[in-house]
Amino acid sequence: MTYASLSATLSMPYTTEDGSASSDIVVFDKDEHAVIEQILKSLQAYAPGVLSNIANCITTLEQVAVAVSRYPSIQRSTVLAGEHRSADTLIDTLCSSAPSSRLLTLPTKVVLGKSFLIAKFQTFSALTKIAMNAFFEEKDIQALRRITLRAMFALMVEDVYTMLLDNADLRHETRKEIAELLTELWEHRLDEHSSSFAPVLHKVWTARNKLAPNFGSMLGVSELFLLSMELDESWERFMIAKLADPEIGQALEEFLFGISYEKINFIRTVLKERKVSALSRDEAYKLLGFKREFPSDDPRGFYASFIDRKNNAESRRRLQVPGPKRTLEDLYIQFIFEEGLSET
Repeated sequence: MTYASLSATLSMPYTTEDGSASSDIVVFDKDEHAVIEQILKSLQAYAPGVLSNIANCITTLEQVAVAVSRYPSIQRSTVLAGEHRSADTLIDTLCSSAPSSRLLTLPTKVVLGKSFLIAKFQTFSALTKIAMNAFFEEKDIQALRRITLRAMFALMVEDVYTMLLDNADLRHETRKEIAELLTELWEHRLDEHSSSFAPVLHKVWTARNKLAPNFGSMLGVSELFLLSMELDESWERFMIAKLADPEIGQALEEFLFGISYEKINFIRTVLKERKVSALSRDEAYKLLGFKREFPSDDPRGFYASFIDRKNNAESRRRLQVPGPKRTLEDLYIQFIFEEGLSET
């Protein structure tokens, strides 16, 4: 397949013939389309043998999107077996249903749409590796990384929105707004609202990777606090307003050290027994027999860390044991929502 024929298959958002917005999954938005156009041109010039593999990846991704889009729209009103369904009824169901019963009551488009996002992440992750091996310009590699991160954050945001939705302590107005955002995300698998916090979380994660925290002291947590205060005004407001909360401090430690609250406490117990003041992160990992699954700059490392912390938090909440019951991402995004509601 040539560059010309391949680039002609790329998808972009569109409107239907009657002028209404399409309910289809968006494979690539305008920015992503432009990046891929440039990558395809470069591959045609410098690595034409790879082009057929890229064609297969993109075609398969489009086929997944087409298959998912054939299911009924989440935003449009429909009647199934005499039962009226719409975005409003879905929002009401999300706000009132128990987490255990949610999966089997969600529209099929929601469940399959997540598979599309995973496929998109893997496609762009592969494109990034190909671009690096072909010695593409750094700006093109960074553009591919940004798109890969965007797909990863779309997955993460769905998980965080769901966690917030299940938080009975949140005001009904906040939970309803989150449910509305979920329906918008599920329709096209795009989340415009995440642009207000996803870059901030990525910057904090990047800052975290640059630090060499010491277990047994707050060195590292305090450094991250000071460093992250310079990253974004919303994060600075979050830190100032919430850091006195013990749960925020515990969640921040888990985020920084990359291990659970329980393991952090175990390390501190060992330090007391050995009468050692502190350990580096690498020394602590060696003591625990812990190995990183992904390089520090791999987005999968961020997502894996988030899922581990999320699962641990949910377990503590169910068992009512000490430790953070929420992830740092969850707490920060809740702060953004509540701050936005207070301004309206």
